[in-house]
Amino acid sequence: MTRSGTGPARAGLSDTGPSGTGLIRSGPLRYATAERFGRPRAVPAGDTRPAGGEICPQPPSRLDAVMGPPHDSRPQGEDCLQLTVTTPARDDGARPVLVWFHGGGFSSGSGLLDWYDGGALAAEGDVVVVGVNYRLGALGYLCLDGVSEGNLGLYDQLEALRWVREHIAGYGGDPGSVTVFGQSAGGISIRLLMEMDEARGLFHRAVLQSAPLALAERSREDAEALGRIFAEHLAARGESPWTAGHAALLDAQRETAVAHGRRSGSTLEPPFGPVAGVLGRDGAAFGGNVRGLDVLYGWNADDMTAFPGEQGDPAELTALTYAAPLAELGGRLVRAGARVHSYRLDWRPAGSALGATHCVELPLLLGGRDAWQGAPMLGDTPWEEVAALGAALRATWLGFARTGVPGAAPEPLHCAEGPVPVP
Repeated sequence: MTRSGTGPARAGLSDTGPSGTGLIRSGPLRYATAERFGRPRAVPAGDTRPAGGEICPQPPSRLDAVMGPPHDSRPQGEDCLQLTVTTPARDDGARPVLVWFHGGGFSSGSGLLDWYDGGALAAEGDVVVVGVNYRLGALGYLCLDGVSEGNLGLYDQLEALRWVREHIAGYGGDPGSVTVFGQSAGGISIRLLMEMDEARGLFHRAVLQSAPLALAERSREDAEALGRIFAEHLAARGESPWTAGHAALLDAQRETAVAHGRRSGSTLEPPFGPVAGVLGRDGAAFGGNVRGLDVLYGWNADDMTAFPGEQGDPAELTALTYAAPLAELGGRLVRAGARVHSYRLDWRPAGSALGATHCVELPLLLGGRDAWQGAPMLGDTPWEEVAALGAALRATWLGFARTGVPGAAPEPLHCAEGPVPVP
């Protein structure tokens, strides 16, 4: 349904919403452009080129056995620095804004997927929801001398937040009330944005969902070693990182992942991700960035059941990988002057052997029945139960986005002011 009276039409922008919702979902919108292995550049004012809804070239997700594969298909390409905006109205409502950074181990996913439709949040909370694409895998996180400095996906996210600051008022949002929320790799990204001088003032609240902070960064030395392995695999095929096609890039990325697994012994840690020391920081930015920030963080009680290749008891692995590093961050945030709330989600859908696994909160917050149909992690739980618990969990997140204090927590969610003690 095309909406009228919501501002001038622009090439590449579709203002549509499901009939009867009263919502407008705009996009995909291009927020930046980038050459391969180059930093993103803001889209110039007046740029009217259509955005084709591309997502970063990627392999199938390693979590298909948990989430199921996405039901919607998107073209893959490097013109992927795009986002969507879902809003109740394009007016001067100055609504709180929630900006979503998806997970996927820095190798898969997209903010454009139906999984991450923010319509329910926007409608129930009278807020504006932004879903962001960023570069993944080697295209986003290769660290190789003379080719890529690393952390380009983080710089993409930074540019998306700048776009929100400059443009979101035109979509009914308040650039002075921005909550970033992200799951897994998206939560790690938010954690690292807290360290970037350039990110100061671009967001005012933050939600970190099941962010495995123990894997937040790797040393530059290790990242460069992996970059050389990647380049060697391409060279063996007569290819260069600069000119290789996407299939060749993904093949070399897969082989690098195998080599990294042998070196690290971990099936959880991705071969390409954020690199320490590349952001040009010494820790001094953190205090200034988080002072006065409202932060909600937490994990799912059985996060590690999603990763059966990891050896050990899932409960102990969950505490080690998620709970303990998040609690350590919570203490550091409090000492720096942030206001902290924490949570643990214990929801175990009927008929699922995975329990309160990694990603299980996503259908409660984003997307709808069609997007999540058949997701293994939901077992045989009726959608009506998912929808009812989802409405309660969304109210908790929306309360936090509006006031910095979570709303009333539904039964399987345990919230606390300050860091949650590690079980």
